[in-house]
Amino acid sequence: KIMHVIQASVPSMNVPAWAVLQRRLFDEMRAAAEIYLHKYTRDDGSLIWRDAWINGRDGVDDFYEAFVNWPLLYLLGGDDWFLAHGQREWDAITRQMESLGVVRDEYELGYDQFHQSEHYTYFYFLCLANPTNRKNIDRAKRFADLYVEPRFGNYDPSRALIRAPHNGAGGPRWGFFDGGQQRLWRWSSWMTPYGLPFDDVEGLSTLDDLREDAKASRMGEALHARYGKGDVAANLGVISLIANAFVLTGDAKYRRWIEDYAGVWLRRAAENGGLIPDNAGLNGLVGEYLSGKWYGGLYGWQWPHGYYNIGMATIVAAAGAWLTSGDARYLDLPRQVMDKVWSLGKFVPAKAAAGSLAHHFADQIDGASDVFVVPYRHGDAGWFDWQPMSPIYPAALWNLTRADEDWQRIERIRLAEKYDWSRVIPHHNKEDSGHEQPWLRFLCGENAAYPEAILQASLSQVRRRMALIEQDHADLAQVNIHHWQQLNPVTTEALVQLTLGAPQPIYNGGLLVAPLRYFDGVSGRPGLPRDVAALVTRASADELKLQLINISTTQTREVVLQAGSFAEHRFEHVTFPARVSEFPGSQTAYAAPALETARQTRAITATRFKVVLPAGSEVDMTISMTRNVNVPGYGQATEPLEGPSWQKQ
Repeated sequence: KIMHVIQASVPSMNVPAWAVLQRRLFDEMRAAAEIYLHKYTRDDGSLIWRDAWINGRDGVDDFYEAFVNWPLLYLLGGDDWFLAHGQREWDAITRQMESLGVVRDEYELGYDQFHQSEHYTYFYFLCLANPTNRKNIDRAKRFADLYVEPRFGNYDPSRALIRAPHNGAGGPRWGFFDGGQQRLWRWSSWMTPYGLPFDDVEGLSTLDDLREDAKASRMGEALHARYGKGDVAANLGVISLIANAFVLTGDAKYRRWIEDYAGVWLRRAAENGGLIPDNAGLNGLVGEYLSGKWYGGLYGWQWPHGYYNIGMATIVAAAGAWLTSGDARYLDLPRQVMDKVWSLGKFVPAKAAAGSLAHHFADQIDGASDVFVVPYRHGDAGWFDWQPMSPIYPAALWNLTRADEDWQRIERIRLAEKYDWSRVIPHHNKEDSGHEQPWLRFLCGENAAYPEAILQASLSQVRRRMALIEQDHADLAQVNIHHWQQLNPVTTEALVQLTLGAPQPIYNGGLLVAPLRYFDGVSGRPGLPRDVAALVTRASADELKLQLINISTTQTREVVLQAGSFAEHRFEHVTFPARVSEFPGSQTAYAAPALETARQTRAITATRFKVVLPAGSEVDMTISMTRNVNVPGYGQATEPLEGPSWQKQ
């Protein structure tokens, strides 16, 4: 079947600033990343750090996170260099961590999935960027099999549960402390925002109690017993690992595992009034090690972050389960949690909204007299830790479905809050996100300045990080494990939003879910071709509005558009303006003739089509599509990919 081709014919005589800035951002990050790489890595690619591990079970994720978004930038249209060095750094850091004894057979030995999920997004981007890489295909299967295959010990198929909160290549990593390690939970300043992990440990009522060794030992023993075995909601992050293997291989065993595991958490939520509990014992019973309580599991409702990580885990699980099964019931996991937390919300004075994650919400409460807050955590005394509801969660949910009901979950936050959602604050947080509000208003047609503003903000962050790198004279052999990720000059949020019409992927294990992808129509590599800028101005359930501009004055560029990150959708029709007037006009004229266009509509009925952009041309397209009709796959070739569809399964 021959791929449909759209020929752009409208000259781009006044290239908009956003298009120039977008291409500038790609170029600036390429130059900055090379300086960063040269300063912080050795010749073999390993990070310059000490040669002994002193962090207990913590820290593997932080090393990978130094480069987590490099293959994502390549996927968007960044230089080939980012794929080559993104892969090289993954391999080098894996070898480095193996030499330090915390990675075995290329996978983390055993830690919680809240943290593991942070850095395995890096691996998913690598797989999507080059799904023909045999080494990564083998890794994807081996990593997934650590959970799908019972012989590795992590998973109990009879009860559909992961057997420990800490898990990995070594199987269940029982307990909270390693053998021989003193089980003390001593006071530390980092604990201040979070408080005590449990309310019911005898003799402990405040953090200051942990200054006494006897009480610190009592809390340590409680942590070891309660966090040391059984399943926790944070383990839902594993679903992306299994979904990645399914999309790469099509092996049905991975889809069945996801359905079983997500299904048992759905049942637990239903039995808890729709609110997902955060723990289950080895017998599958909620509260088995917590006196029957549905809260209190590791990285669960009580400690340390509550809804912050529960919200991400349920969205990640829903995305993986829905993509691989086509069953919308899994969307209830994040919806019910979100709705329950929201239903408990209230207005408080702004100064009372400083919860445990106050730094995440500085822009939301800046200048407000009162703020709508929801409880992020639950303990023996009930709900607590009142903070604004982050729009990251409903934005990610809406991105999955594009459903009106999920858009209304975004709107209820906006209508309750009393600050300007159009404002762009130039910041770069750990998640490389935080600008969902102004982007969403742009999609509504109410924030026309957003593309230029967010690109300027992104460029300013690249400049700031380069200044920080230049001034960094730390002894790299002794730095904190977060040192490099705080300096990584690559930022992808603006490019994901503007070019794909989607929010930045969920940091803790999120797959790249977007209504479309691009490939270079000549080379076949993923991403926008050089000189091409893209802007999604509307993105509903069944329609996209997209502008493509070739800013080159000499070179024709070809772009292949794919319906969905994983070819899961199908394009139906494309409507676009075609030039019907003369151009460039007479050589003796002072200016080109007035531009005249006529709307054309082409039937596509395919997962891909090509746009040819002559030098200095642009095209504005309205694209209709049908969502979720194909089994997801990692496509790389530029043929007109058809199916397999769900109907053919």
